Amino acid sequence: MTLLADILTILLNGLQQGAIYVLLAVGLSIILGTLKFVNFAHGALYLVGAYLGLFITGQVPLNNGQLAEWGIQSYGIGLGFVAALVIVPIVVFVIGLLMERFIAQAFYDRPDTDQILVTFGLAIIVQELLRALLGGSSQPFPQPSWASGPIALPVVGNFPRWRLGVIAITAVLVLGVYALVEYTDFGLIVQAGTLDGEMVRLLGIKLSRPYLVVFGIGAALAGVAGVVGGPLANVNPNIGTEQLVPAFLTVVIGGVGKIEGAVVAGLMLGTLQVLLIQTGYAAWSQVGIYALAAVILLVRPQGLLGSEVDVS
Repeated sequence: MTLLADILTILLNGLQQGAIYVLLAVGLSIILGTLKFVNFAHGALYLVGAYLGLFITGQVPLNNGQLAEWGIQSYGIGLGFVAALVIVPIVVFVIGLLMERFIAQAFYDRPDTDQILVTFGLAIIVQELLRALLGGSSQPFPQPSWASGPIALPVVGNFPRWRLGVIAITAVLVLGVYALVEYTDFGLIVQAGTLDGEMVRLLGIKLSRPYLVVFGIGAALAGVAGVVGGPLANVNPNIGTEQLVPAFLTVVIGGVGKIEGAVVAGLMLGTLQVLLIQTGYAAWSQVGIYALAAVILLVRPQGLLGSEVDVS
């Protein structure tokens, strides 16, 4: 029974860790798969979501940074966690719209290297701006009171309630995005534009607006990931770049543009990482996900659920 409990605990923790990767990767994947735009600022959207979530949920003390030097001792409006879950994706969605309109759109026909440079530069600007204003120290992100503490599960025993909450929130959001892309007229237009944009335009359908919305949805998912992932670790200006590489690995392993592929890959990476940590190989947890990515891409360069079109 103990062995079974350990296995189930690792799987649940892996689902939780993978859920954060999935939220980031699904947004990144639909942007990359649909718009063919490499967005290295996606981690910065996660970072903005985490800090904005802190601001909305409660009061955060300021010990350093420019705001502290100006005499501001804390920031926050104290509306609670549910308000953060509602407000943050809306705000980050708007930020995504602005990014697409004023930054990404000008680089759609430019080489990938140009896209990487401009978005990575934007990510560094956001990161250092937050560091300058709020300081570089880590801030605890309190769990919501209604999801704090352990919950008794069969076989597993006590398990952190918020980790189950992260899994549930991710499942709802990913299923919603999948349904939007696969089963609505909007999704059909986006998919058709991805396959043959010129033909769709000849049919009199403007793709600029659907593409704008896709970018906004991808950004909103990154913002939500920052909110739900915040209580699992302290928030600091480096968390965006720390989450970016695993998110890209998830996209590539699953197959560019494949939501279901991002889900499978994210859960694989999360479970492997937790397995290495809980079996005493924490130092190898990052190496392990790179090794897994290398093996999978050697066997299937297009990703687990990708097609040859994805890498052409």
